Amino acid sequence: MPRRRHRSTSTCLLVATATAFSCLAPVAAARSSPAGAAEAADVRLPPVSPTPRSMERVGDDAAVTRRVTVVADEETDAAARDRLVRELKAHGAHRVDVVAPDAVPGPAAKSLTVRLGPAVRGDIARSLAGTSVPGQAEGYALRVAGGRSGGSVTLAGTDATGQFYAVQSLRQLFQRAGGAWRIAGAAVSDHPAMPLRGTVEGFYGTPWTHAERLDQMDFHGDVKANTYIYAPKDDPYHRDKWREPYPEDKAAELGELVERATANHVRFTFAVSPGASVCYSDPDHVEDLKAKLQALYDLGTRAFSVPLDDIDYTSWNCEADRAAYGEPGREAAARAQSDLLNDVQRTFIATHEGSHPLQTVPTEYGDLTDTAYKQTLRTRLDGEVEVMWTGTDVVPPEITNDQAEAASALFGRKVFVWDNYPVNDFGNTSGRLLLAPYDKREAGLSGHLAGVVANPMNQPYASKAAVFGAAAFTWNDTAYDAEATWRQAMAYLAGGDRRATGALLVLGDLEHLAPTFGDTPWQPQAPELARRTAAFWRTWDAGEEAGAVRALRPYAKAIAEAPATIRGGAVEPGFVTDAAPWLDATALWGEAAVAMTGALDAWQSGDQDEARRLVRESEGYQEQARAVRVDPPRNSWGAVRPKVGDGVLDAFLAEAADRLA
Repeated sequence: MPRRRHRSTSTCLLVATATAFSCLAPVAAARSSPAGAAEAADVRLPPVSPTPRSMERVGDDAAVTRRVTVVADEETDAAARDRLVRELKAHGAHRVDVVAPDAVPGPAAKSLTVRLGPAVRGDIARSLAGTSVPGQAEGYALRVAGGRSGGSVTLAGTDATGQFYAVQSLRQLFQRAGGAWRIAGAAVSDHPAMPLRGTVEGFYGTPWTHAERLDQMDFHGDVKANTYIYAPKDDPYHRDKWREPYPEDKAAELGELVERATANHVRFTFAVSPGASVCYSDPDHVEDLKAKLQALYDLGTRAFSVPLDDIDYTSWNCEADRAAYGEPGREAAARAQSDLLNDVQRTFIATHEGSHPLQTVPTEYGDLTDTAYKQTLRTRLDGEVEVMWTGTDVVPPEITNDQAEAASALFGRKVFVWDNYPVNDFGNTSGRLLLAPYDKREAGLSGHLAGVVANPMNQPYASKAAVFGAAAFTWNDTAYDAEATWRQAMAYLAGGDRRATGALLVLGDLEHLAPTFGDTPWQPQAPELARRTAAFWRTWDAGEEAGAVRALRPYAKAIAEAPATIRGGAVEPGFVTDAAPWLDATALWGEAAVAMTGALDAWQSGDQDEARRLVRESEGYQEQARAVRVDPPRNSWGAVRPKVGDGVLDAFLAEAADRLA
């Protein structure tokens, strides 16, 4: 599946306006080129996500010339090189020549020269001109220098993944200058805060398709996420049929997925969940489990997980376990699970070259209570095994440094967080897309966690709005800005188109509510609309009815128009498909809001008949909106009504109708 090219978003700085959201170009200033001719260069560098640890302007922009030379050798990462060539051609280069370090054309060629490879390569080390290269894994350095001959770009990786990430940052530095493309004159030194970053496909309901998973691997590469855990609950061969090998066609798909993940420097982690039927003391069951892992190892997988979540540990699946471990219960379950996991770690993982430590999800995964289960796991489980934890609840309202430290103490190792956002497979998410930013995870968690993977929605493309933020947080949690990153995520989905980005932000506000398993959501519904409607009533009640309508009506129109803009071609097609029922409903709710603001305007102008007519028109749109259904459903909710700004938009319309009655 070919990658989707994203237009440059580097000049799009999103701000809230009187109507919705818009974009402004960065402040520009005149600079002198080495030749003395004035040329425009942005003083402010374009945003790069994830936010680099160090990024500064070091001079003039480099022009993308018609012919570009890429300097690479056998130590250059092939995926990074190929992506670099594609990006250069997408941003103005008509010809890209890949040459060895000893075959670089002389200055007379007047073309942009891009060096890519390991930081220790001589020409790269010299061209970095003092820009430091991090020593940490996956680190990189980048330096852009303008010049008479077209300028130069240096991309240095601490390792192969670092090279790939250097290219991912470079693609965000392309900017249009008149009719040509330039690369912002930046120096970047960067590395990730957390070693494990990405997603776990671990939801209930319809699993993603093969094509959707392939797209997700490309997306992970774009946002510097390095981990994908394959654990869809409703894949029968993952859970119910865990002892059976995958059919040939499914195995072939998994092999292709491993290849795509590897090309994007993503660690494909295969999970098999035997807990609902395993007999821990049965050697045949243990061997069947390892055979399942071996089949994926043969396909190229080097990371494995044996989750034991969402199972009953108050009973055994076989009488042999009662004889081996005694009566069922917390302590007995932990002993049995430790024996199984230790066996896999010591006799499979440790004996298979290149394998990463085994991962597991314990049966007690969402609290901070020290129990006999955790005490036993803490003392018996092999120290190499990575333990996943969901926070203080299945869907935690926050994750703090103190909580993470307490969890690490409970399990005797740094925990690896399975973050159940933006997953929408439980009852309180019925009818919802969860499009709020990734938020309320405390800066500094990188010092307490092995990593974070977000559990996404059944809707893979819509999940990108939140996963984009999760990737940015895990890369640089101390510099993470939830709101700014959310806007960058919407710009990514919109391919850099300003109107489409603004429309996505309007939709995202209407789909902002993030529920927990309880009655209180951990993110509020429609905060921007709520702010505007509250301001409306304050102004209206102060006797400034006309001013109140003037302020709110453009935003009502923005809601009504957002779906058509999103469907206009700029937004990623998969997102449009995922969000289709919500777009249908939003258009109708928006028309209801436009009609109601018209009614309020007519009322304050003294035209009572027109006000009543428009109230009836609004109520007709609301009735149509409530008749929309998510059909066919991907979630286990069934064909439910898509929720749009509920509790805010419908409440405003109801109050307005009451006041005009």
